[in-house]
Amino acid sequence: MSDQRRQVRRVLGASLVGTTIEWYDFFIYASASGLVFGQLFFSPLGPTAGLLASFATIGVSFVVRPFGGILAGHLGDRFGRRGVLVATLLLMGISTVGVGLLPTYASIGTAAPVLLVVLRLLQGVSAGGEWGGAALMSVEHAPHGKRGFYGSFPQLGVPIGLLVANGVFFTVSGLTTREQFLDWGWRIPFLFSVVLIGVGLLIRYRVAESPVFEELRQRRARRSAPLGVVLWQHPRELVVGIGLFMANNMAGYLLIAFITTYGTRTLGLSTATMLLIGIAGAVSWGFATLFAARWSDRVGRKRVYLVGTLALLVWAFPLFLLLDTANVALMVLAVVVFGIPLGLTYGQQSATYAEMFPAPVRYSGASLAYALGAVLGGAFAPLLSAYLVQVTGTSLSVSAYIAVLALITLAAVLAMRERPAAEREAFVDGVPDDGPVAAGQTSSRS
Repeated sequence: MSDQRRQVRRVLGASLVGTTIEWYDFFIYASASGLVFGQLFFSPLGPTAGLLASFATIGVSFVVRPFGGILAGHLGDRFGRRGVLVATLLLMGISTVGVGLLPTYASIGTAAPVLLVVLRLLQGVSAGGEWGGAALMSVEHAPHGKRGFYGSFPQLGVPIGLLVANGVFFTVSGLTTREQFLDWGWRIPFLFSVVLIGVGLLIRYRVAESPVFEELRQRRARRSAPLGVVLWQHPRELVVGIGLFMANNMAGYLLIAFITTYGTRTLGLSTATMLLIGIAGAVSWGFATLFAARWSDRVGRKRVYLVGTLALLVWAFPLFLLLDTANVALMVLAVVVFGIPLGLTYGQQSATYAEMFPAPVRYSGASLAYALGAVLGGAFAPLLSAYLVQVTGTSLSVSAYIAVLALITLAAVLAMRERPAAEREAFVDGVPDDGPVAAGQTSSRS
């Protein structure tokens, strides 16, 4: 095996492992917010208000994700992708372990929820900067004609992270009583992150810098203010990028956090059952993500986005009609089918964002579009969904919520401008001596 091929495989492995660990940390928080945080950190508010406050802490982290994206984007465009990725993974690990060690409200009073929010904010900063770097490392190392497929590796880290998070919670809840789980069992998934972070840092530290950035460095084509260039010269791409992610992120957080809580509190199913149902959805999401990425290399990103967004719109109402039966087989069917449009609107995202923004400002543009799409899409999706069910008395109000976000994403898909395949490849490789990269301009890298 050539050194170049070995390095590419190392990059893909690092992207997959790193984002899996990063999102495992992010998702165990989301799971715990629905299962235990309301009782342990917001107990004076009562069961319903405590749950809403717990879900609100999920959304709080999204508020700082744009800041994380801006900071990481600036550093990544100025100084390189690799170092930023090591830093974001380390920050996520520290804040996650901190949650696992945090005293509850019964021990330290109001300081407990305050510290919980602080640690969640640090997770948000990390998550805001993580994705853009991992996505670009994969896409910028990819051979021509396989950018979608290579870019799917950091995308796969999300459903795999969800799968591992639900699996760990399922195992711990199965080995402990309800009282033990509330007392100390919930901490195990957070503390287990120490091992995962150590492995992830070791793998990422061995990865070479992106070849596109190396050429930028050699030709001194980096920008001193990449965010300003994005805002002033690429506002259309930024707005479209935000819209492309809104429905996907909202739907993803319903699967990650809301559906489990809805099943246990409203439908009366056990936590273990709902975690297994969530695992089935994560598996479907992962396979659909990989399929979407490979398909987009053949037929284009826009067509795959269109199919996925329409499928999400169509499945919005059958999803909760099937969930409300409380029949486990039908509920598995509901989330497995739900995972398909999730993957079809996610697998090609890394390549799509890389093809939207020129190399000198790509990290900034991709990270900001991703972070703002997450804020407007998934930030308060579990909270709003729980509120809608409480106010309207029907889960179909959540279906309507999904449909509205799907229509917004559909508008972004229709507004998306996609270059021909050969032109896309040249654009991703393009490294100018000065000024933004023009579509079709190539670099010296073959």
